[in-house]
Order: sequence, then structure tokens, then C-alpha cells
Amino acid sequence: TKSKVVRPMRSKYLGFTFLKNGGQWKVKPTNEKKAKLYQVMREYLKRGKANARPLAVTIKRVNQIVMGWINYFRIGMMKQFMNEFGQWLRHKIRVIVIKQWKKPSTIFRNLAYLNRKYKNGFNKESIFKVANSRLGWYKRCSMDVVNYILNPTLLETKIKDRAGLLNPLNYYLRNVGI
Repeated sequence: TKSKVVRPMRSKYLGFTFLKNGGQWKVKPTNEKKAKLYQVMREYLKRGKANARPLAVTIKRVNQIVMGWINYFRIGMMKQFMNEFGQWLRHKIRVIVIKQWKKPSTIFRNLAYLNRKYKNGFNKESIFKVANSRLGWYKRCSMDVVNYILNPTLLETKIKDRAGLLNPLNYYLRNVGI
């Protein structure tokens, strides 16, 4: 029942599928495995559960999950997928950070502090709009102010005892040797 004759591009073997790239056969993770990674991360980063944990614990576990997945599938071609996944992951972490700050006054104070410290150039009015917005958490965190203040380099920076968030694309490219 496991044996079958099928085109290489429709086959699935150990989570990989095959594609022809520039006259050579290459492997890539199947869409099911990519969807499973998203599902695992969604489950772990649910706002109700992730807000209750310290951010350091959340980021450490997220890094472990992502590193394990990349290490297994690193022989596959997945540069574009890693870029998209990294953007999505950073957005989810921003939501958790803003949600942990809870009150609009705390959100304003912390965003204004980071804006001054890293010289992002936003005025207090735009930060105030984000902090007091009635939009949902996810939509609020997609605003330019939050995206630029809580930028990827800030999220990747190790602060005190907290590990920095792993950039999946950089980790993949470093381990593949491209």
C-alpha cells in the first residue's frame, strides 16, 4: 500500500517533495509540513497563553522550535518561505509584547522610550494614536509605528537574560552555506 508510481513533483518522502530547478532535481519541504509549522507556532503563541508567560520563556521556546524545524529541512530549498515565515513570526511576537504592556499609558510610555532610545523619529502624537487605538491587537501591531519601533533588529537583540528572537531566514542561510 505504500508503494506507488508517481511523478517526483507529486511525491512526498520524509516531509520532502522534489522539484526541477535549472536542470537539476532539488528538494523542498511539503506544503503540509509548512502548514504544520505554522499550526505549531499558532498554538504556542496564542495570546491568552503567551501573555501569561514571561517573554524570555516564549522567545526561547520559539527559537528552539524554529531551529529544530530548519535543521531538519535545511537541505531543501525554502528561502522565500523562511522570509515570509520570519515576517509572520515577528508580527506575532509584536502582538504579544504590546498585549503584555496592557494599558494604553504603558504602551505609550514604552513605545515613546524605545522611539527616543533608538531614534526612530516618530512624534508623540503618532505613538499616542497607536496606544489609544480601538483597533484589535493584531491590526494595531501592523501599524508603521509599532513595526519601526519594534523592528527586527530590536527583537533579535539579546537584552539582559532574554535571548533574542531568531531570524529564520538568516539562520537558514547561515546553515545552508548559500
